Amino acid sequence: MTPLTRPARLTPGARVAVVAPSGPIPEERLQAGLDILRGWDLEPVVAPHVLDRHPRLDHLAGTDAGRARDLQEAWCDPSVSAVLCARGGYGALRMVESLDWAAMRAAGPKVFVGYSDITTLHEAFAARLGVVTLHGPMVAAMDFLKNARAQEHLRATLFAPEQVQVIASGGTALVPGRARGVTLGGCLSLLAADIGAPQVRTSARGGLLFLEDVGDETYRLDRYLTQLLRAGWLEGVRGVALGSWVDCDPYDTVRALLLDRLGGLGVPVVEEFGFGHCDGALTVPFGVRGELDADKGTLTLETPALA
Repeated sequence: MTPLTRPARLTPGARVAVVAPSGPIPEERLQAGLDILRGWDLEPVVAPHVLDRHPRLDHLAGTDAGRARDLQEAWCDPSVSAVLCARGGYGALRMVESLDWAAMRAAGPKVFVGYSDITTLHEAFAARLGVVTLHGPMVAAMDFLKNARAQEHLRATLFAPEQVQVIASGGTALVPGRARGVTLGGCLSLLAADIGAPQVRTSARGGLLFLEDVGDETYRLDRYLTQLLRAGWLEGVRGVALGSWVDCDPYDTVRALLLDRLGGLGVPVVEEFGFGHCDGALTVPFGVRGELDADKGTLTLETPALA
């Protein structure tokens, strides 16, 4: 697995587009997030359909076509330096094939930030655009709005990524050891849902895989991991970092499953790495080569996340 193209870091005054590729956004939370971005001396631009609601399906932020159009137009706008997702939820899977990937490739790399359901887009951006993306807090998410650590780690990654080239999670080794590879991953259920889809990576070979999820019972997490194993998707993975499992079963139960399904891979595995749906979630770049040290609970990037 080779490293991907790094977009340019942000500078004061940069225009950043806010899009909603998945679920609907409460307007008051969106406004609070925009205020934080303005406090960073950024110029946020809200895409036209961000506050839309689907006419029949309440879990979607407007129609598939509208959400796809917002993302594509934001990415292709030469005045926009970054595209930030407002929230996750569900819906990226429904619109990812509606994007004009040739036009987006022609627009060149820029910063892209999101997590949870946005995992589908992280994978698509890696496979179809070859660009580094940031698995990090979203503009209208409560775990961003109310948590200074999440805000500051994202801000440093965007403006001064060399300051966070070593990500110290405080996590501990589930399986000890160190490994080098290229970062990838996201929400476990979305990675499993991508298997068999067009133009997706067929394995995590050579990668440092970051996994987390939210609100799922242990047998369902078992199903997702087992699907990745059966599909050969985990063959050749170099190391695994495990994030948050908020609103899942008690962690001792989840931990036993993770050890059962991942412990036999023969690679380092670090748990409680502090990314995902948890308070104070760290921003993790995907597509950058680094070293995962399970014993120290650190990820050391060979280069800063952004150029």
